[in-house]
Amino acid sequence: MGQQDAWRLMFRFSSFKRTNVILQHLRMSKHTEAAKDVLLEKKGCAGVITLNRPKFLNALTFNMVQQISPQLKKWDQDPETYLVIIKGAGGKAFCAGGDVRAISEATKAKQTLPQEFFREEYTLNNAISIYQKPYVALIDGIVMGGGVGVSIHGPFRVATEKTLFAMPETGIGLFPDVGGGYFLPRLKGKLGYFLGLTGFRLKGRDVYRAGIATHFVDSEKLGMLEEDLLALKSPSKENIADVLDAYHKKSKNDQDKSSELEGHMDKINSCFSADTMEQIIENLQQDGSPFALEQLKVIKGKSPTSLKITLRQLKEGSAKTLQEVFTMEYRLSQACMRGHDFHEGVRAVLIDKDQRPMWKPADLKEVTDEDLDSCFKSLGSNDLKL
Repeated sequence: MGQQDAWRLMFRFSSFKRTNVILQHLRMSKHTEAAKDVLLEKKGCAGVITLNRPKFLNALTFNMVQQISPQLKKWDQDPETYLVIIKGAGGKAFCAGGDVRAISEATKAKQTLPQEFFREEYTLNNAISIYQKPYVALIDGIVMGGGVGVSIHGPFRVATEKTLFAMPETGIGLFPDVGGGYFLPRLKGKLGYFLGLTGFRLKGRDVYRAGIATHFVDSEKLGMLEEDLLALKSPSKENIADVLDAYHKKSKNDQDKSSELEGHMDKINSCFSADTMEQIIENLQQDGSPFALEQLKVIKGKSPTSLKITLRQLKEGSAKTLQEVFTMEYRLSQACMRGHDFHEGVRAVLIDKDQRPMWKPADLKEVTDEDLDSCFKSLGSNDLKL
């Protein structure tokens, strides 16, 4: 081999090495970026989770769920960690839901993410519900879908005047999951049925009045509240409750604002107590008030399949344990992945943003009991086990 060939070979080898180093660096930075999507820090007496995708309203990714779950276990076993606080970065949102666009794309590419994401997400939601240490969710800003899942199952949920709560899943061909089948039918009257079917947005103090939040605090005081919680010495659940109660009592925002739904609860209770979607629609038509007609219009834009799934989910969930609800919802999530409407809803609302989903079937009458039964059917060995 001549000297020239040797040089050429060496040059090729070093450029190969260089490329590899660059690729490795890219992989690492991608991993670091992903790791920064959620910050997990020990501060004072608490473990603090910060959902850190402000550009995407802190929407929950699979990677974030995979990082939060083991960290919760570690903090549960650490004698120096007395409570967990979860919050969102950026001031606009706590968490606007799960990353459904990624899930839809993965389903179309026949990847396993849709099975794994829902399995891991519901397992995390369940872990929060049975967590041994006090868990405080600061639900400032937008809280929807997956964001509700990582907050509502804990004992302390703090809303502010900037909180905007909704379960808007029927508008993207899904259903109010993350335990919606458990907590929605347990809200007062038929409020949960109304919220789950229409995706109605509750704001500010109404989130507390509805029982979704346990406390209401002015958003400008959240930083001080967090500092006071972190400064507690070996606090008990009662100590934490005392701090939250004190802030709650002093909060002034929205105090004199009457509830947006106050005058409508009788209508909600009578119209949404029907056994079928068709009957709910008839009730709203017969009521004929501006409020009822507005809800009718909203419902007519939702996926007929999702509406029927949701009504049955809430009715069945009202008599199930939270764990049984998660098992049922996992079955439903996989049925929606197999179906048409979820992917069409994601396209219309999140990708093309034309807000004109073409549902199939397009009419409630065409969604049969057999169709519904197949959605609720056991997945055998693939069922969610908690």
